[in-house]
Order: sequence, then C-alpha cells, then structure tokens
Amino acid sequence: MSGSPAPNMIDVLPAIDIRGGRCVRLVQGDYERETVFDDDPTAPARRWIDAGAEMLHVIDLDGAREGRAANAEIVEQIAALGKPVQVGGGIRTLDTVRRYLDSGVARIIVGTAAVTDRQFLGDAIELCGAALTVSVDARGGRVALNGWTEASELPAVALMPQLEGLGVRRFIYTDIASDGMLGGHDEAEFARVAAATRVPVIAAGGIAHPMQIRRLAANGAAGVVLGRALYDGRLSLADAFDAAAAGMRERTC
Repeated sequence: MSGSPAPNMIDVLPAIDIRGGRCVRLVQGDYERETVFDDDPTAPARRWIDAGAEMLHVIDLDGAREGRAANAEIVEQIAALGKPVQVGGGIRTLDTVRRYLDSGVARIIVGTAAVTDRQFLGDAIELCGAALTVSVDARGGRVALNGWTEASELPAVALMPQLEGLGVRRFIYTDIASDGMLGGHDEAEFARVAAATRVPVIAAGGIAHPMQIRRLAANGAAGVVLGRALYDGRLSLADAFDAAAAGMRERTC
C-alpha cells in the first residue's frame, strides 16, 4: 500500500536526537547550532509511529559528548511505546548495553568506543550479536569521535573493513558535512564506503528529498535516517516509504 512500509523494504528511520531532555536537531553536529523541536522527545516518537514508522533512530547527544548514557530514562520511555528502537550516544560500557537491551531496545549503536576500545567492542558484539550496530560518522571521509567534536585522520573506508573483520554486522554511515543542511547526502561517498564492506550500511545526513531516498535504496543502502526534513515538513514518511519501495524495485530489476 502506498505510504506504508512494504516487505523487504529498507529501514526508513525517523531520528529523535535528545539533548538536555528535549528533542533537538543540530546542524553538522554543531552543539551551538541547535533547534529545539519538542520539550518531550516521546511526542515526536508517537507522531512518527502514528505515521507508520516501524523503527526509530534515537541518539543521546549529551551522552555522545560526555561518554555516558545521559538521557537513558527518556530512551527507555521511547522504547516502551512498542516499536523497535535503535539507540546510540554514550554507549561505552557493558552495563549501559545491558540496561538498554533489558528495556527492550532492538539495536545498540556504538560509535567512538568502536574506535577507541576494541575490548569493549568485542564484548558488546558477543553480548548483542546482530543487534550491535557501529556508527561511522565522517567529515571529508575522515572519522569523527566524541559526538563529532573530535576529528581524526582515520579514513572511514579503512575502518569499516577492520570492524567487519571483528564481527560487526551493520553500519550507519553519517555524512557530517551534510547533516542538518537539507542539501542531500553525499551519495558518491556513501557508495565508496558501502563498497568497502560486505555488511549492510544505513545512510544518514542531509537526506531531504524522495529521489535521494530512491537512489540510495536502488544503490544498495540498507536504510536511511531522516531528521530535519521530517521535522520541517519538507518530507513526509509516506513519501519516504514510497521512494524506498521504488528504489528497491529498481535494485531488484
């Protein structure tokens, strides 16, 4: 049916970013360029579920910068709404992983710790299995750490095969330069990093138009994370589902 998820659909994931207990969006990961969209992050979560979302993408921005689960209670409230949730931001201990899994979170997203603490990553993979997802956030193809506040010289195309070899089964690739800009994801860079690994890769950052979703789906993206375009009303979930379905048909032709 038009405007709703279809079988074998890629993940279409509305993003809920939490900072200071509120639902916000940043521009290019800049904590000084914040727009508050709701004082209660569960409100947009309910809205996206009512619009047909089958999974939500929830990020604890305070946690990402502080290295701890700063908004865990709000994350748990969203997980209790009844739809699968993938959660990232400040997940750097197994206690945090267990807490989220016990609260019903479907996927655990690890970012900085996947680069800086391989022992933790290995333990998290053993604990989570396929529920463990690594977020590779890059600016100009170079990985950024600690809530995007710290640049590195590590190329994403080098990191992802390494982590796949350690047992990572899914990635999210965020184009930081495009994030929050509504100008479109860097599809050429996404294709390059997706080709560097054999496991599913979800695209995030700047996706604002159905045709972008269609092209990403057609070219092998395992999913798309949608943020500001949904909140601004430039893109509807119904149109996103239709575009993803069209891309999947092109992929299988």
